[in-house]
Amino acid sequence: MKRTTVELKCLHPDAVVPEYKTAQAAGMDLCACLEQVLLLEPGQRALVSTGISLALPQGFEAQIRPRSGLALKHGISLVNSPGTIDADYRGEIKIILINHGDACVEIQSGDRVAQMVVAPVTRVDWLRVSELGITDRNENGFGHTGVRR
Repeated sequence: MKRTTVELKCLHPDAVVPEYKTAQAAGMDLCACLEQVLLLEPGQRALVSTGISLALPQGFEAQIRPRSGLALKHGISLVNSPGTIDADYRGEIKIILINHGDACVEIQSGDRVAQMVVAPVTRVDWLRVSELGITDRNENGFGHTGVRR
């Protein structure tokens, strides 16, 4: 497994440093860093502070993704999933949560609200062509393989 070093700054004394919870985990949990409890009503969005900022190495990004347990149990997701943290961003990492569930959800400081995956970035150089190569799928789009085996 490849490793890289990322600089992290805690902006608040209660900020939680992200960590991997298992040896093979791709994502690190991000925790809320709140002054007061957040009550997230059904359909409501909220910007949730984490109390941390990062300095990612050039050539990397951080992807912010929902936590599957919160999504399944409470309908909590991210409005812009996945969110992208670019290597040149130095501001606080904040999470845009949304409650797709049917009940109010309480978010407390220290709660794990999202996960972050640090990944390499590939930059693209465009090559304009008049025709694209043919494939078996070609232009067939949404649902073209059906839903049954």
